[in-house]
Amino acid sequence: MSQAAGPTRANPEPFDFPGGRVGIVLVHGFTGSPSELRPMGQWLAERGYTVTGPLLAGHGTSPRDMERTGWRDWLNSVREAAASLADRCERVVVAGLSMGGSLALYLGSGAAGPAADAVISMCAPIYLWDWRAHVARFVAPFHRFHRDGAAGYPEEIRQYLAGYDITPTRCVGELLALIRRIRALLPEILVPTLVLQARRDRTVRPRSAEYILSRLGSSDKELRWYDQSGHILTVDRDRETVWRDVHEWLMARGLAP
Repeated sequence: MSQAAGPTRANPEPFDFPGGRVGIVLVHGFTGSPSELRPMGQWLAERGYTVTGPLLAGHGTSPRDMERTGWRDWLNSVREAAASLADRCERVVVAGLSMGGSLALYLGSGAAGPAADAVISMCAPIYLWDWRAHVARFVAPFHRFHRDGAAGYPEEIRQYLAGYDITPTRCVGELLALIRRIRALLPEILVPTLVLQARRDRTVRPRSAEYILSRLGSSDKELRWYDQSGHILTVDRDRETVWRDVHEWLMARGLAP
């Protein structure tokens, strides 16, 4: 796995940056890769955290590999990463972007094993902008793949993206199944939870963040908005503010490295 050194550019490989007693799992999104979280991981590692960015099952190879996976496989990838980090660290935080935020919330509920000590959800989906997602399971037998990609992102963001530009249609149905499960689990999340949302998100409807916050069972919960960024919040214009906010929020809860 890569270490916290050198320039950061698109690279789908998982990363692991050794550090102190507080470990952070950074979870990438649907069809994405750890590349979209590596700059944040490096920044946090430089401040003393142990940071790992797992590659979710079916990702980082080919869309055909992803087509054979589902939300339980993606969840297992995060659960294994958190368990491995728990062997090295006293406290474990799970943070995720987009679908990775959904998986982080799942681990915060305790439904997948011991609950994380804290959760950070970034642009996690409840409501999607693309209505076609809701017919994906009906279309999948006839239209197995469709093209998305990073063409709509400016170069300063694309340089950090190493995910698929072709999406397995049946996996969209798996994503929706995960979202339904998260809706049910939100009241069971009792650990400190930070919800971050970009106002210019064109993948996830920003009101998703308000839904998540309102239904969390935790008494320690907070929502922060970012005005200058789109969906890939961790490498967009507000990125350094996001990284600092996460660090300060963790420090305020005694999760110092």
